[in-house]
Amino acid sequence: MKLCTYTLNDSKKDLIGVLLDNKILNLNNFFGEITLKNLLAIVNWKSKVEEFIKKNSNKLTSLDQVSLKSPIPNPNSFRDAYAFKQHVETSRRNRGVGMIKEFDDFPVFYFSNHNAIFATNEDIKCMPEHFDKLDYELEFAIVIGKEGENISVKNASEYIAGYMILNDLSARGMQMKEMKLNLGPAKGKDFASVLGPYLTTPDELEKNIVSKNELGTKFDLEMRCYLNDELLSSGNTKEMHWSFEQIIERISYGVKLFPGDIIGSGTVGTGCLLEINGTNKLADTSYSEKWLKDGDIVCMKIDQLGKIENKIISK
Repeated sequence: MKLCTYTLNDSKKDLIGVLLDNKILNLNNFFGEITLKNLLAIVNWKSKVEEFIKKNSNKLTSLDQVSLKSPIPNPNSFRDAYAFKQHVETSRRNRGVGMIKEFDDFPVFYFSNHNAIFATNEDIKCMPEHFDKLDYELEFAIVIGKEGENISVKNASEYIAGYMILNDLSARGMQMKEMKLNLGPAKGKDFASVLGPYLTTPDELEKNIVSKNELGTKFDLEMRCYLNDELLSSGNTKEMHWSFEQIIERISYGVKLFPGDIIGSGTVGTGCLLEINGTNKLADTSYSEKWLKDGDIVCMKIDQLGKIENKIISK
């Protein structure tokens, strides 16, 4: 299923629905008002939802009549991992430092701002200092569907309610300054993250699985980012060095995860301007760096997960 949170164009009331061939079937009559608990209950009641769909297939709303919200509008928490080795290696090489060997020891993550979540088609309003090397980051994310602690890799997939596209916007100028203090990232990343356009449940991706073993699951999903319609970044989810199952095992060590927690994958290789600029400057010292600016439109697409698009605006 592809589940979404949305509003009708003539209303501000948040609704929940299932996406069916570019149309939405409202599920509020079946599940009640939109709450985190109700959203995640839909994932676990697939057979009942399918029965509801059959009985109400004539009650669909066209996508052009709605505004999509973040699929999980108010997550409990938001952790972002560092799972794509190519991104880490390239970014460090571009700074003139070697690959850190501890990367292979365990998946690492940081906490970001779960209260700064945006939806597709929302303008991202940035402060002046954010525009000091303002960057996008092409990622995808999972939503935790049930409570658990000390979750093993072999059981971790049971805790994944679904997948979404994630754009983790980054103010690199601020980030570079604060990281000199060996703590962070913090202010460089806490102002805006985009999740959407809908929550794709794991069964939808079964045909895209390329491996499933004791190390977790890998999917073959192409990832792309366009800046003002120009393709700048491309990668694939199968390039993750650490699987989401391994990340869940690490995060849940001695700590409870709760339904509605968000976990990001980290940036795919070539998935940000920081990496692209550094690589191009190594090849050509006269290369002029490119960063996000007022009026830019960032569009991200991932196979099976849809598309998110946002305009960058100066406050």
